[in-house]
Amino acid sequence: MISKQVVAMILGGGAGSRLYPLTASRSKPAVPIAGKYRLVDIPISNCINSNINRMFVLTQYNSASLNKHIKNTYQFSGFSSGFVDILAAEQTPDSLGWFQGTADAVRQSLKHIDKNDFEYVLILSGDQLYQMDFGDMIKNHIKCGADISIASIPVGEREAPEFGILKSDNENCITSFIEKPAKELLPLWTSNTGDEMQQQGRHYLASMGIYIFNRKLLFSLLENEKKDATDFGKEIIPDAINKYKVVSYQYDGYWTDIGNIYSFFEANLALTLDIPPFNLFDNQKMVYSRARMLPPSKISGTTLEQTILAEGAIIHAQRITNSVIGIRSRIGSGSNIQSCYIMGNDFYETIEEIAHNLLRGIPKLGIGDNCNLTNVIVDKDCRIGDNVTIKGGNHLEDSDHSLLAIKDGIVVIKKGAIIPDGFELK
Repeated sequence: MISKQVVAMILGGGAGSRLYPLTASRSKPAVPIAGKYRLVDIPISNCINSNINRMFVLTQYNSASLNKHIKNTYQFSGFSSGFVDILAAEQTPDSLGWFQGTADAVRQSLKHIDKNDFEYVLILSGDQLYQMDFGDMIKNHIKCGADISIASIPVGEREAPEFGILKSDNENCITSFIEKPAKELLPLWTSNTGDEMQQQGRHYLASMGIYIFNRKLLFSLLENEKKDATDFGKEIIPDAINKYKVVSYQYDGYWTDIGNIYSFFEANLALTLDIPPFNLFDNQKMVYSRARMLPPSKISGTTLEQTILAEGAIIHAQRITNSVIGIRSRIGSGSNIQSCYIMGNDFYETIEEIAHNLLRGIPKLGIGDNCNLTNVIVDKDCRIGDNVTIKGGNHLEDSDHSLLAIKDGIVVIKKGAIIPDGFELK
């Protein structure tokens, strides 16, 4: 099988400042998504579904929760050669510095993957949402006799300046590449993306940050030819186009880069649509995550509409609309939740703990009674009191406070925040 010739390297990401405050205490790939998963579950699940079961996750920044999640989740049978290993940034006699970029992270990890038997290296990002069969991409790589393959996706004029944009010839060989082009340069970078994509205004081919390298070439590039390069998109790829056969593999499915709060929020709420762009209910493309021994969710007197509800929740709300409700969530009676992502909680409070906290004026874990939340992300383990009103929207300016942050009109309640009774933001 072709997949037996492949190892995957999943990049754990940098500081993730654009996703702050969700990344204040965790790395981007560890951010909870869809109420019960982590972002890193997406590339790992895509690999498993593509029969690629040898994976290395490269971690560095705020990596404790990511490392714990991977360790507790991905354990293959003793009769399998599969693994998901964590390669944390480390100081060695040969390298005293931390990872300086995507290429440098892979370079510093080569010594750990070298002992494995493989011909191709699949390099993935840990913070994207998509469902892709990497087997098709690998077959195309071999069929074309490529040295490097880059997964590409058609994008429109609005998104193009945020990505590496490429152009290819009739055989899909990449002829030119530019990283995050200025808007005035875009007319020079249009491609024939196909009739369907062009009708949608998607005239540009963007790199998805998904690469296949032939083993010998990757080692040669990182250890000899480009031993000082730190980034694939800015340095390795543009130079390689002129020397090697670099092929574009066009992907036409759903894909989004979780780069900022707005894209993260929109991607989660899109899951509540009747026919979502990302299908969690696919027997062939399952999303794997940690198996939790949680009770079923309990709902009393609540109207639910276009809502994803994870396990272990206790819901007494009046109405929940167009929202994602995470594990162990608690929402009090009379509350209205609209267009929100409630991440849930890591534990349940006991009756004794609730009574003790109430005596000290600390609200219960979760969302209290008679609350109204709209356009809000509630991070893990928050305590929102009774009669709280928080309504996000474009009328709110971007700002950062001790309990919450506002970005693009979306209010983000910070992890573990305590919001007192009667608090209002609207």
